[in-house]
Amino acid sequence: MPERRAVLAIAEGLHARPAALFVNLAAQQPVAVTIRKADGDPVPASSILSVMGLGAGPGDEVFLASDDAAAQPSLDALAQYLESAG
Repeated sequence: MPERRAVLAIAEGLHARPAALFVNLAAQQPVAVTIRKADGDPVPASSILSVMGLGAGPGDEVFLASDDAAAQPSLDALAQYLESAG
């Protein structure tokens, strides 16, 4: 199972607009992706309520994963968004 670590650089964290943009990007991927905080359970990256429920803030470490062996480009694209300023 491919996994990608990212450190959240978005000043607002994954709340409201940044979460919506992330979920939209996740929904565009050809594979299903989950996101979790280091100490939490994975949630669907394409679910706005689940993503906002993570409570991920700036500097938090999150992990993106997929059951699809070909998911690395999708994980990298999502991590790039999270590691940018939003």
